Amino acid sequence: MMARSLPCPIAMPDYLTAATLLDLARRADARAPGPCACTKTPLDGWQSQPLSLDESQLREIGTLLSEHDPEPTFAEYLPGKIDYWSADAPIAPRYFPYNRCGVWECTSCGRLYLRYTEGGGYFVDRRIRALRLALIEDVPL
Repeated sequence: MMARSLPCPIAMPDYLTAATLLDLARRADARAPGPCACTKTPLDGWQSQPLSLDESQLREIGTLLSEHDPEPTFAEYLPGKIDYWSADAPIAPRYFPYNRCGVWECTSCGRLYLRYTEGGGYFVDRRIRALRLALIEDVPL
């Protein structure tokens, strides 16, 4: 009689603190200082994931979704007149949507991207934004 194997659990990506995210962003900026040719769509602000981005080039390196926070906040951190779509909107890891993001690296150019899935009543939208060191703010809730 053959032993029956149990399904292998899916490994969760490592949780990244704001300090770790800052460190990763510093290293990525040092590796990839010039413009990116991996996508034709600028990804400085949130965008629906463009078809021009070859998803097979991306590998997940961590998550900002804490396993210890089963219900992360939907509060946004948008000081002043900045809006969600702005290329200058701060990246605040404890706030929405960052607290639901995976951190992904382009294996071609070394740049880092934030990705999450926005879900509404009748749609699902995979969104992506380039991780920019200068915009990361570790703001308490």
